[in-house]
Amino acid sequence: MDLQKLRAFVAVARAGNVTRAAKQLSLSQPALSKQLAELEEALSAVLFDRLPRGMRLTAAGEVLLRHAERIYAAERAAESEIAELNGLRTGRLSIGASTTIGSYLIPGVFGAFQRAHPEVRLELEIANTAAIQALVSDGRIDLGLTEGNVPSEQFAVEVVHYDELVAVASAEHPLRKKRKLAPDELASAPFICRERGSGSREVIEAALAERGLELTPAMALGSTEAIKNAVAAGLGVAILSRLTVELELRAGRLALLDLRDFTLRRALYMVQLRGKHRGPAVESFVVKLREALGPLREP
Repeated sequence: MDLQKLRAFVAVARAGNVTRAAKQLSLSQPALSKQLAELEEALSAVLFDRLPRGMRLTAAGEVLLRHAERIYAAERAAESEIAELNGLRTGRLSIGASTTIGSYLIPGVFGAFQRAHPEVRLELEIANTAAIQALVSDGRIDLGLTEGNVPSEQFAVEVVHYDELVAVASAEHPLRKKRKLAPDELASAPFICRERGSGSREVIEAALAERGLELTPAMALGSTEAIKNAVAAGLGVAILSRLTVELELRAGRLALLDLRDFTLRRALYMVQLRGKHRGPAVESFVVKLREALGPLREP
């Protein structure tokens, strides 16, 4: 059905007169009458009784007017909802983040976003880098933030920050007594790290491989908190994001190991399906994220 002709029909039905309806639509009377005739022909129905005192709906016209009003009500509702989305007065923002980012960075960014846009519903999915990439690929989240490399051509990838990784042990660990610990001494100690698929583990393995060292974990644990607790209990050493251990370092539960010629920084990536439109909620979130992270400084 031609919606332009439907709009002409509704105007005549409401005005009860072709002349008045034509004036409202800025059309000539013959042009409007032609649209009505074409609509009646397309529907194989007479929509108006043409009376000396104006136009009156037939039974078919009443049915069409009822449905037309629903169509235009839906049109107005769609325009209103889109305007609310553009103004961030409603909607949903779904972010996926790998463990360190999701646990230690995003909550603060979400807080700033919600204060600015309290009516937007926020969702956060925390998983390892491989799982977050899969969620972005499937379109189940608006934006991903990961710690590992993103090799796929289907993603648009941007570095948003650099994170320092530090070697830690318990306060009583024997390696704490050594100054300028060599990387091979660290790798030969009982080592605790994340599971396979974790961006953190990939970065650590690659850095050690560059020095001819292979990581053979004594334990592979599924969360940073579990690793910190195991290290604090004296079960081994670990390399973790400084973001994740600040509280434990200040409290004395963990201690930094003094490494020689081994500085490890990793990129934190923002990942989106290539070509996907960023809505207002995503754009606002990215602004809040950059404010929280500060200027991007190369390692």
